[in-house]
Amino acid sequence: MTAVTAHAPILPIILPLLAALLQMAVPRLAVQRIVGLLATLLLVGLAGWLTALADDGVWRVYALGDWPAPFGIVLVVDRLAALMVLLGALLGLASLLYASSGFDARGANFHPLFQLQLLGINGAFLTGDLFNLFVFFEIMLLASYALLAHGGGLARTRAGIAYVVLNLLGSSIFLLALGLLYRTLGSLNLADLAQRLAGYDDNRGLASLAFALLVAVFVLKAGLLPLSFWLPHTYSAAGAPVAALFAVMTKVGIVALLRVQLIALAPGGLADLLEPWLTVLALATVAFAALGVLAAERLRVLAAWLVLLSAGTLLLTPAPASVQVSAAAIYYLAQSTIVGAAGFLLAGLIAEQRGAAADRFVTGARPLPAWLQIAFLVLAATAAGLPPFSGFIGKLMLLGVLRETPAAPAVWATLLAAGFVVLVAFARDGCLLVWKYREAGGAPVVALAWQKICAALCLVAGGPLLAGFAGPLAGFAERAAGQLHAPGAYATAVLTAAVPPAAPAAAPRVPAAPPQIPKAAP
Repeated sequence: MTAVTAHAPILPIILPLLAALLQMAVPRLAVQRIVGLLATLLLVGLAGWLTALADDGVWRVYALGDWPAPFGIVLVVDRLAALMVLLGALLGLASLLYASSGFDARGANFHPLFQLQLLGINGAFLTGDLFNLFVFFEIMLLASYALLAHGGGLARTRAGIAYVVLNLLGSSIFLLALGLLYRTLGSLNLADLAQRLAGYDDNRGLASLAFALLVAVFVLKAGLLPLSFWLPHTYSAAGAPVAALFAVMTKVGIVALLRVQLIALAPGGLADLLEPWLTVLALATVAFAALGVLAAERLRVLAAWLVLLSAGTLLLTPAPASVQVSAAAIYYLAQSTIVGAAGFLLAGLIAEQRGAAADRFVTGARPLPAWLQIAFLVLAATAAGLPPFSGFIGKLMLLGVLRETPAAPAVWATLLAAGFVVLVAFARDGCLLVWKYREAGGAPVVALAWQKICAALCLVAGGPLLAGFAGPLAGFAERAAGQLHAPGAYATAVLTAAVPPAAPAAAPRVPAAPPQIPKAAP
């Protein structure tokens, strides 16, 4: 193993940190743009390389300072973690390219905050320790507070206040859960927690309470009903490139919930902690989000409700988790995240083209360009789950693997009804947004920056691309799910990392035989 490969797990954290420090040292906007774009492009390449490395099925554990787990900080790279880092890097590159056309100039320190946001997201996906998950959550959230308010405005200020208050409450519950876990089990390393919980018989009620609080924090981050009212309002108030990056933040809580469920709760005898309440609330979240999509008055608001709809759909999977369910969830997670982010960037382009009408579902002053109409149709078909796009494949995979669960009739009815509602909403709103316009009195056409066009179209193209490569991606998702469902191998890989080999026992010293004195000849 080369030195670069050995240090690969920490590179997605070091790279955005160095970029943020350099950008703060040189506050010129042009320099910050170049540094940010180069660093994020390098992060995409690094994440792709890390994903290729992880596909050999070996857990790559990085013990900082060579301190062995559970005493030291560990980063763990498996297929799922590498895929999520790659997904976050791709969204980060598209969002940063979009923002570099002028959005970043509306306030100070946009680029260092953006890199710190990427640092927090990457760290949350890679860490193998719950306390450091809390640390990376806070880095991610502190950067998101400022990015949400970037550009100013009353709507962003109001959304920011609610967002900060709710997440501060979530952070307090997170700390309380960590304190209870450490007091009860004596560790916060995820692999070590799994082993300790399996052999823990004293006061399991306190351990269950601690994990329940932890689960509450994760579903708060994911937007589970009744903790989801903040998400559509906050995401729709943010600037287009910020909201596009926020689309992956919701998935941080879902991935963390999957890991805790499969690595600690299921092996520790607490697999039923998520049943039956999580499935019921996830279905309610899907229904609530579908109604929000139907009631949305702007495209960016509709995109925010789509993010919540995808989160509710994914939260159907942790409770009845199996390799097949998790594989379908991983594919759906990737495609729904890209579609949600594409919706925000496309809404920004359409708003610029329609003048005063912006992205509201009203008759515009002029028609949209043909390429923008096609992009909207592709996005609508993917989000509604129409064949042959990736939204159809992801939803079909989920429906197929969930048909054997006890809640299968309710899941099928809710997901199919939600898909129909999304299709009706896009058909109704698309007529006003794309085809209906006033012939006379239109404002002059606005030239769109090439950065915005490239960023939005690349994400919109993700729907057809994920469908075209559905076979290899589904195969990777199945391998990632199989690795995720091997908690014993995970624990062995983490707990034996950076443990110095025992020195061989010294052989006992045997005194040398006394020299033989030759006898004198007679």
